[in-house]
Amino acid sequence: MRLAGKTAVVTGAQQGIGRAIAVALARDGANVAINFLDDEEAAA
Repeated sequence: MRLAGKTAVVTGAQQGIGRAIAVALARDGANVAINFLDDEEAAA
């Protein structure tokens, strides 16, 4: 995919499918805004 210049908002990006989607979008060039629960260590 060509996502350079696009922005995606991913909720539930702390783990599982949400995290995988956020990583894939970022790898494909999108700016990704994520939302996760309050475990900052898990989000790193």
